[in-house]
Amino acid sequence: MVHVGEFTFHRDHLSGGEARGEGVEARFPERPGQRVLDCRPWRTRHPHPVDLPPARLEAFLEQRLADRGVPVLRGYEVTAVEQDSEGVTVGDVQGRYLVACDGAHSTVRALLDVPFPGRAARMSSVAADVTLASRSAEVPAEAGHVSRYTRAAGGYFTVLAPLGDGLYRLIFGKTSGDGPSREVPVAADEIRAALRAVYGSETELGELRAASRFSDAVRQVEHYRAGRVFFAGDAAHIHMPIGGQGINLGIQDAVNLGWKLAATVRGWAPPGLLDSYHSERHPVAARVLRHTRAQAVLLNTGRDEEVAAVRDVVTDLLRLPDANRSIAGMTSGLDIRYPGLDPRMADLDLTTHDGPTRVSELMHSGRGLLLSLDGRHRPIEGWADRVDHVTAETGEVSEDGDAVLIRPDGYIAWSSTHDASVETALARWFGPRA
Repeated sequence: MVHVGEFTFHRDHLSGGEARGEGVEARFPERPGQRVLDCRPWRTRHPHPVDLPPARLEAFLEQRLADRGVPVLRGYEVTAVEQDSEGVTVGDVQGRYLVACDGAHSTVRALLDVPFPGRAARMSSVAADVTLASRSAEVPAEAGHVSRYTRAAGGYFTVLAPLGDGLYRLIFGKTSGDGPSREVPVAADEIRAALRAVYGSETELGELRAASRFSDAVRQVEHYRAGRVFFAGDAAHIHMPIGGQGINLGIQDAVNLGWKLAATVRGWAPPGLLDSYHSERHPVAARVLRHTRAQAVLLNTGRDEEVAAVRDVVTDLLRLPDANRSIAGMTSGLDIRYPGLDPRMADLDLTTHDGPTRVSELMHSGRGLLLSLDGRHRPIEGWADRVDHVTAETGEVSEDGDAVLIRPDGYIAWSSTHDASVETALARWFGPRA
């Protein structure tokens, strides 16, 4: 298994990228007997994890808001949340709906007395991005299998993964599970102690770029909606940040809910559209929570021979193409398939009357897309204010038929292979004909 860290997301889930990704072997060189998770069997331009510090992602998203004239208010504390049949009030801010994205210790969730069932933390750990002034032979010099990164000695466990250009992702904690509370800043001396204990005195910390504390607590709200308030990201679910699934999970919550809220505010949402946010996203997070708990067991760095034996068996299983494909799809989120829907649309290369493009470029408007690949014009009078219709050609193999109706979040709501008409799907996801 490849450990890509808590700060990793899959680029297809944001934009579709700028070019075809390199092969997995180019991104994560293998050594004899090693194999990383391979996303090439999934329909993606980027069959590999993309390491991105949270600060860069946050800056990118904030700039996108600024480009659209959306204000970002900072320095405000939520002290009360009130809602009625007309809307939600948070201090001096009023709106028709509120989305609580305020983290694992959500104030909104607490103020509304929304339960957050699950398992409490049993250990305290640190995730940090660091450079090394010097290193011993035990420090991995290049990317490879996660088994090369996991070590334990001197009362500490560590996962030290090279990210390139001299940067390392270090995850560590005490094997006893003890550690400071999450409010205590991570000190450089704390990192030095862990490095020396596990990798020897020859390994010296260079620069501490970023660090945060996390635990192995596992919790999920029972329902993602409380009246006019919705929960997303860590406010809705928390898990041990391994496998690189946390940011993917939160961003996909936002993408799934965003277009449905917009449809409701603009008045064309069909009945039940907002409630589909919970029915679609809750099972996805529940599966991630199960998966990360299993990963935590396999990454146990103690000297438990039984766990080590299970880890070896799983590693061998992941060398089988079908098993590797399954776990790669689960970890990346590329295998998500919502009830009653086809999978997400592949980012095909297309040629339209305006020239070369691809599917992701056609979806920047945030509207639905009816894509005809057979040259036929399919009129969508009555939905043209919500759905774009594009006729295109592709030199790639489409697994979804000659025509597809794509939701704003990239999932296929209808294709020409379905028995139902496109009008039925348009009404189901984009409301009645205008």
